[in-house]
Amino acid sequence: MSFRAPLTDHHADGTLCPADHKHTSSGKPLHADCPGRAYTQAVCSCGNWQMKQDGKGYVNECRRRHLADHANGPKVLRDPFRLDAS
Repeated sequence: MSFRAPLTDHHADGTLCPADHKHTSSGKPLHADCPGRAYTQAVCSCGNWQMKQDGKGYVNECRRRHLADHANGPKVLRDPFRLDAS
């Protein structure tokens, strides 16, 4: 199954900041009608993960890690089985 966790930018009042509203790296608006990006959010389609932070880069990094975990399969199947006799 393929999971998605799209990034969305939001204004301080919680409304969606459209993709055509460009910002500086600190979230200051470059679009005349935009109050600025207050936070970025990512919600995974798996239903078990979401993140909401003011740092867009951090949210994107965590989103990529989460999606990579889905691609690698469940943790119980990724970890090698220990058959030590000691």
